[in-house]
Amino acid sequence: MAKFNNKVVIITGASEGIGRALSLKFAEQKAKVVISARNENRLNELKSEIESLGASALAVPTDVTDKNACKNLIESTIEEYGQIDVLVNNAGRTMWISFEDIEDLSIFKQIMDLNYLGCVYCTYFALKYLKKSKGQIVGVSSVSGLNGVPSRTAYAASKHAMFGFFDSLRIELKDTGVSVTMIAPDFVLSEIHKRALDGSGNSLGKSPMQESKIMTADECSLLIINAIEKRDRILITSLRGKLGRWMKLIIPSVVDKIAAKAIKEAK
Repeated sequence: MAKFNNKVVIITGASEGIGRALSLKFAEQKAKVVISARNENRLNELKSEIESLGASALAVPTDVTDKNACKNLIESTIEEYGQIDVLVNNAGRTMWISFEDIEDLSIFKQIMDLNYLGCVYCTYFALKYLKKSKGQIVGVSSVSGLNGVPSRTAYAASKHAMFGFFDSLRIELKDTGVSVTMIAPDFVLSEIHKRALDGSGNSLGKSPMQESKIMTADECSLLIINAIEKRDRILITSLRGKLGRWMKLIIPSVVDKIAAKAIKEAK
């Protein structure tokens, strides 16, 4: 039997990329999938696709930067299904610009509100239900949350914040039965790169990545769902990410060079 059969799974940022791929993976296991994002049309399309796989789906349009919207997401889930077993905090946005070239510093607040505070809000309102089910909290961060990355200062800061928050929360929840799994993907093929902010706070409109050379969202979602099934503490999806985590303690200057090279080669 599939591990998530009949389990209630909430996924933020579900309308595209990793979130969408994960939603379909959970649907294949006949989970009850609650999908949230700001784009209602994409959510409804995904809901139909999930239902075509024989799974139950609830679409709740949500802007996770609004704490009341996050509260509504959780309350709508409880009203529909009566429980929460897995909360996947996945919604996020990135940027591509050197710090000295930024013209609009509100980029930092925008990205922190979405990538970090959105996780805090959703987790806060879901926690009492997750404690009842002895459920799971998943934070989709990034290898940028483990090491600094040039041209991604605001993004890396928000992903570091996620690690600080969820690592601390894991300790608090030690005796509750609730597990916390952190995900640190490397570059993944997704719309997030097209929507990356430039120095003026506008979307790039096109991906700066060599997309043929990076992992697909479907490939990444397979790794993630396996880590969730095992209630792993952390998943780092690339070898350079795994090596960088340890090399940072011994030869941090080499990690800096690897990060700079990764960005240069990705463009």
